[in-house]
Amino acid sequence: MSSNPVILQSENLTKYILETSVYPREEETLKELRNATASHPWGFMGAAPDAGQLMTLLLKLLNAKKTIEVGVFTGYSLLLTALTIPDDGKIIALDPDREAYEIGLPFIKKAGVEHKIDFIESPALPVLDKLIEDPSNKESFDFAFVDADKDNYWNYHERLLKLVKIGGLIIYDNTLWGGTVAWPEEDVPAPKRKFRQAALAFNKAIADDSCVEISAVSIGDGFTICRRAH
Repeated sequence: MSSNPVILQSENLTKYILETSVYPREEETLKELRNATASHPWGFMGAAPDAGQLMTLLLKLLNAKKTIEVGVFTGYSLLLTALTIPDDGKIIALDPDREAYEIGLPFIKKAGVEHKIDFIESPALPVLDKLIEDPSNKESFDFAFVDADKDNYWNYHERLLKLVKIGGLIIYDNTLWGGTVAWPEEDVPAPKRKFRQAALAFNKAIADDSCVEISAVSIGDGFTICRRAH
């Protein structure tokens, strides 16, 4: 599967934003990890640096300390979160692909933030269910970031609502699927149709969910920011 087109539909405008506002402020270890990820066959799956910049601002506005990450890949967003939260902050990071995570691990170690990360090599759903079983985890997380299998987004959402506190944020990546959510079905390349349908279903469900306040942002491949309201 190839990478999705930029939501802005203008490579030049995206390049301008990145070069003007994002890259000059990007932490050196993040830049190094982004460059290392670019050589991976699935490198396009890495978190977009402009989306990461927005995440940093939101984490700081929340004063987030305890977070969950569902889907890690090489760890760009994980490293970004670890750099942003306090020294005694904690991230539970879930991904069945440890090999990809280990591409980013040297940069995490170089940044001196490995102690903040609890990486669990596993599909996310059973781990989330286990976390929910412990009453001390209920509504104890400030922030969650989801960039994983799109057809499970609603399953993740139902569980994360039990773990993230009222006023906390849950961010879902790739929710506009390269803008194809607005395309006629026949114009969507066949390999992208399954996840486009998953994105459409999730977007409708999240729009109808009164438990969260939402904002869909056309950054990266589409960000949906949810604030838990009750």
